Amino acid sequence: MPEMSRQIRKRLRFPPAILVALPLVGAAVLGGCAGGDFGRTRESFRNDDMHRWVGIEATGSLGLRASQYQLTDKERLLRDLAYPLIEPPHSRPAWKTVYGDYQPLPAPWRQAPLFDRTAYGRLLIDEPHRSFTSRYAQLIEDVRNDITRFEPFFADAVQVLDLDKKRNASLGLVSDLSPRERADAIGRMQENTLIVQWVQQCLEQRISSYRWALERLVIQAPDNIAADADRLIGELAAQTANPPVVSAPVVGRAVVSKG
Repeated sequence: MPEMSRQIRKRLRFPPAILVALPLVGAAVLGGCAGGDFGRTRESFRNDDMHRWVGIEATGSLGLRASQYQLTDKERLLRDLAYPLIEPPHSRPAWKTVYGDYQPLPAPWRQAPLFDRTAYGRLLIDEPHRSFTSRYAQLIEDVRNDITRFEPFFADAVQVLDLDKKRNASLGLVSDLSPRERADAIGRMQENTLIVQWVQQCLEQRISSYRWALERLVIQAPDNIAADADRLIGELAAQTANPPVVSAPVVGRAVVSKG
């Protein structure tokens, strides 16, 4: 038995090159898991400022300098609440979370190609569904989600922009204010304003897309549930047309949404 054990150990010995490569292979395998399950954003990517890029992209799209100031709690929340509203709505479950298929998006001031109001409806209709009723249900769910997100975002936007008014009034009162400090303060106010305008445009685009999709569903498969979808779209449109806060265009470049 001892002799047999020595023979087994001898056969299981790896050449030195393989022993060196094994840790590297293990690291590669584990590294492949860093992306998270089912392609979701890895845990290491999630952090308090994961949506900071929203403000940087907004100002950068207009050639403006981004602020170097840290985000306040309310400013961070503004960006967190903005992302689900600027992410284009889809009819696939992966969109339901900001951690699924997460990616930075171009600001509307430099988006190309231009907004296509038919994209959402074509995706909704072309994707496999058990029935047209499920397509109506998906549309209703997407609209209802936007209605649910509307109030928290604009409630925070009201507070952020109100504090920015106080910040702006304080610029002339701060002693020994350096040009860099002034630029950072102005840059942050511009970021916050542009984020609100970005969300406003996206909501207007969504309403246009939802209406196009509903019209196609109605002519392809009439159903009484269409009335519920139409009512919810009208509710979202009414909220969007009368937001709790209206921000003036930054550097005179307002966003125009048509469709």
